[in-house]
Amino acid sequence: MEAVKDITETAAVDLGDLLDAGDDAVVILEAGDTRLLAHRAVLADRSPVFAAMFAHDTLEASSGAVSIPDVGGPVLRQLVSYLYTLRAPQLPGAAPQLLAAADKYGVSRLKAECERQVAAQLTVETAAAAAVLAVRHSCSDLKHAALAFIKTCPFEVMATQGWADAMLHQPKDLIEVSRLLYDPPPKSRSLSAEERGWRLVQAAERGAVGQLRALIAAGADVGARGGWGQTALHWAAYRGDVEAVWLLVGAGAAVDARDGGGCTPLHYAAANGHAEVVAALLDAGADRGATTGDGETALDIARQWNHRRLVEMLS
Repeated sequence: MEAVKDITETAAVDLGDLLDAGDDAVVILEAGDTRLLAHRAVLADRSPVFAAMFAHDTLEASSGAVSIPDVGGPVLRQLVSYLYTLRAPQLPGAAPQLLAAADKYGVSRLKAECERQVAAQLTVETAAAAAVLAVRHSCSDLKHAALAFIKTCPFEVMATQGWADAMLHQPKDLIEVSRLLYDPPPKSRSLSAEERGWRLVQAAERGAVGQLRALIAAGADVGARGGWGQTALHWAAYRGDVEAVWLLVGAGAAVDARDGGGCTPLHYAAANGHAEVVAALLDAGADRGATTGDGETALDIARQWNHRRLVEMLS
């Protein structure tokens, strides 16, 4: 409960600065007959989609109005309420529509909470819709829960109006659900050392820390390299994934490994402004004076990209 309290209080403090904002800081959100006023700063801070919309020369940025035709008015209100309060509404009946809106606008925490609410309300009538929703919006936990539920009573679920509606309106998604229900799991096989190393690099590139941990436990070579000579640590530094960085360093990854252009993980972190990763790499003994093939240090790169905090750290 303390963690939730801290998040809520931080949100309230941050939003207090908006009380004196002028009219230019406000946009109109339109969904059907519903029109809501919201602060650009709040929308951009909570949603990467809104942030990109307002950062470029878009119609929405210039007009101060955003049309959201595929979201109903009540759902829009719930979405905006969450963006301001970081409190997910406990309305299981609206969770599927709110999940879709959260996915569209990149609000990952709200999406995860809606996913949990939908999974908690699985019934014979709702299972098909939940499974289709999970497939369409890449909700792995909900997909596993819905498929497991359907497998306990497949004929009952397939006899529902929910299944019939999915067949009529979302046939492609329902085909994928059917495939997942009846395709046998792939046969397990042992991986070669080369394949384990390749998968380790790929897992780091995607930010799949759980898979990284499993591959390291299975003996994957933390020095394995991808196509341009990047190690898993290069990719973890590029993404700013501190947990993955410490996991790889703890497993013996070379902190000063160089890619095909002579860049170390420290160069990658400096270029992308990841201060926590820079600090972790320096603590692990990374050479701040290492140069790329073009003779640039991490400090040179931080200066080029105007990452002032990193310039101070690397000076």
